[in-house]
Amino acid sequence: MKKFLLIFLGAFFNSICIYATHNRAGEITFRHLSGLNFEVTIVTYTKESAPADRPYLGILWGDGTTDSLQRGNGGGNGEIIAPDIKKNIYIGTHIYPGTSTYLVNFEDPNRIGGVVNIPGSVNVPFYIESKLIISAALGFNNSVILYQPPIDDGVINSPFIHNPNAYDPDGDSLSYELIDCKGAGGLPIPGFQQLQVYTNCNHSCTIDAVTGDLIWDCPSTAGIFNVAFLVKEWRNGYQIGYVERDMQITIVPSMNQPPVINTLADICVEAGTTVSFNVSAFDPDSNAITLTATGAPLSFNPDSAEFPPATGVGTVSSTFTWQTTCKHIRKQPYTVTFKAIDNYTGPFPQVNLVDLQTVRITVVAPSPKNPAAVPLGSSIKLNWDKEVCDLLPDSAMGYYIYRRNGFYGYTPAQCETGVPAYTGYSKIATVPGINNTSFTDNNNGAGLVPGVDYCYMIVAYFKDGALSYASVEVCTHLKKDIPVITNISVDITDVTNGKMYVAWSKPTELDTIQFPGPYQYKLFRSTGFSGDNLNFVTSFNDLNDTTYFDSGPLNTLNNSYSYVVELHNSANGLIGKTQVASSVFLSISPTDHQLNLSWQMNVPWNNNKYIVYRYNTVTFLWDSIGFSTTTSFSDAGLVNGTQYCYYVMSVGSYSSPGFVDPIINLSQQTCSTPYDNVPPCMGDLDTVNFDCGSAQVHFEWIKPNSSCASDIDHYTIYYSPNDGANYDILTTITDPGVTSYTFASNESIAGCFYITATDTNENESTHTNEICVDNCPFYELPNVFTPDGNGKNDELHSFPWRFIKDIDLHIYNRWGQEVYSSTDRDFKWNGNEIKTGKPLPSGVYYYNCSVNEIYRSGIKQRALKPGFVQLIRTTDIISK
Repeated sequence: MKKFLLIFLGAFFNSICIYATHNRAGEITFRHLSGLNFEVTIVTYTKESAPADRPYLGILWGDGTTDSLQRGNGGGNGEIIAPDIKKNIYIGTHIYPGTSTYLVNFEDPNRIGGVVNIPGSVNVPFYIESKLIISAALGFNNSVILYQPPIDDGVINSPFIHNPNAYDPDGDSLSYELIDCKGAGGLPIPGFQQLQVYTNCNHSCTIDAVTGDLIWDCPSTAGIFNVAFLVKEWRNGYQIGYVERDMQITIVPSMNQPPVINTLADICVEAGTTVSFNVSAFDPDSNAITLTATGAPLSFNPDSAEFPPATGVGTVSSTFTWQTTCKHIRKQPYTVTFKAIDNYTGPFPQVNLVDLQTVRITVVAPSPKNPAAVPLGSSIKLNWDKEVCDLLPDSAMGYYIYRRNGFYGYTPAQCETGVPAYTGYSKIATVPGINNTSFTDNNNGAGLVPGVDYCYMIVAYFKDGALSYASVEVCTHLKKDIPVITNISVDITDVTNGKMYVAWSKPTELDTIQFPGPYQYKLFRSTGFSGDNLNFVTSFNDLNDTTYFDSGPLNTLNNSYSYVVELHNSANGLIGKTQVASSVFLSISPTDHQLNLSWQMNVPWNNNKYIVYRYNTVTFLWDSIGFSTTTSFSDAGLVNGTQYCYYVMSVGSYSSPGFVDPIINLSQQTCSTPYDNVPPCMGDLDTVNFDCGSAQVHFEWIKPNSSCASDIDHYTIYYSPNDGANYDILTTITDPGVTSYTFASNESIAGCFYITATDTNENESTHTNEICVDNCPFYELPNVFTPDGNGKNDELHSFPWRFIKDIDLHIYNRWGQEVYSSTDRDFKWNGNEIKTGKPLPSGVYYYNCSVNEIYRSGIKQRALKPGFVQLIRTTDIISK
């Protein structure tokens, strides 16, 4: 990615910073010396012309102690690196009390004035910190080194990009994170604005978490800005520390066009070889260009890289050269940043534009050399030369062993370390120690399989997770000095009279001196795939007798069988035995108009194809209906209720020559009948109309497509009245053409609903989305009644209520004496006194009433506003 930067001339910079006071940018780094002793370096960039200066700088070590560090560069006066910019370096050492996390920090009273995104910056303290973690589990740590200075410039309406060019001496992984600039006490600065506020483009300012590219789109405002970010270090998945950088960016207008560095690619190189490539740049305005580079490889002593600075007009080039060594091996790449600066002499402001390109160089360990594989009985012994990069403390920690069956022909790409999974190799062992250069593969004690070509690759591994290139592939196979099993095939399928065909290959490389004859085979059988509980079947005294039909009695319909053949002689007893091999066992899972076939087996050879046969009830022959390279097959388009019968033929081989090829075995013959066990599909609830006032909820659902609808027998509506309550069947709709339902009840309509569809075979679909509603309870009392026996308004009772469980009603006369009470929501008071039963006189009576309302969340009590009711007897009116 191109990086367009600016270097200001002093006149323009001074015009912007006329009110500036002191601090521009800075960071804190540290390195481990010994034990708990660390060296800490503070680097600040300040305004050279400011009256404030710091020959000494206070530091807080993070453990509750402080110190004062003396400036050491420039003879103690600092170094002027650009007009009105001074670089100051303060170094000190500190012994920490123990393992812990420490925030090393310093605070200085003033930043420079006029920072656009820091209000009143001249009075805002400058604060930076770094996190130093001392961990017994993770080890001691050195912070990153930042090779690119934290003073950069940019132009209005052009992308600004900065990269700190971070290098971690320990090879830890790095990540980057934008943060707010900090002020007094390390707290966020009031009113601080991130840079995305000041842009004409995408309103963004981001930092790439992996590469560290800080990108500010199209700055819109001229002036000085500050931004801060963290460079975090990670080791074994844990954060081991960070460095905080607070940097300054100055934005100006310019007519100049930046130079362009021609595209450079990241590279990987084997340790011990020379990296050499050309870097060139050109200037669109034909200005003079200076081309330089920074980065860790250029700072090593010894074995540093070289990149002679070059200057030219219009175009310029130079060659980067680095003789790598074993001590440069690491997982993390090295970064080298190339910078092209033009010498602009056009109209004011006279600024020099910059282009940056960063190349990532990964130094990879050479592959282990001269691997050899020698068969030893049922094992294979590997040997190889010691890793050539054995310089302590950078030597490899040991080796990884990878294995596959059969040769692959792997050639690693330039940056492809280790053994990639796509090769089919698997890591089978770790051999610790660089001097341990042998390994015996016995398949974790189970022994390797005769007839298989075993291929190996070896990789050196390092402390930081780096891997070498893989060794060349080396292959071998076991000697054919024991029998090798080849066939376990079902000959007759029957519950009691089944028969199995068993075959093996005789040993052709038997050491008859070590194991003299006569010889005998012994055949063992077990039910199942694993060969557990083997039982003796029969024996053979002729080495050429290598086939057998086993008739048991065996239940080949319901069982698979596994076999082992042992080789014996009279002098030694057991000489060796085959691997366990089982028959192919077929299982069938019925479904709607389809049978799903799957099969299992346990064999030492590789099966590469399976042919499926189905019995033809018309021709009375077995027809091949398809094949599979996996252990499953689906036979579709069948008639439900009709029986179909199948068997499977496996086709395989050993990877070594000299064995029967192809190896063909048959499963048992088994039958099944497809039936409809597939539930119908069901659409979601689509429309919900909730009318609480009329105490009903109406919902409609999407009618399934025709293929599903024709299979639906009925819909079931489920209802849960309370949150957390179980769903019960509310109703069943037997007409599959109906796709709506209205639920009404004055008792309660609160709750949740969903719907399922069930077909004629009682297969129920998954349910629709849930809908949930709540009640709107209502309860009111009239304020007059006339209990005169005329059949009109003779009793006091509530208006029509909704969603009420019960009530607590008390009615009083004007002297406060209770004359009636009830908990019945449908109470009826005839105007008589509750205790005596005598009619009460006309008058005003007062009540208190609370109602228990029904909601989805439960019962809630609500008190009605105290009220009155007027009792009127017409006889009283007449008498008056």
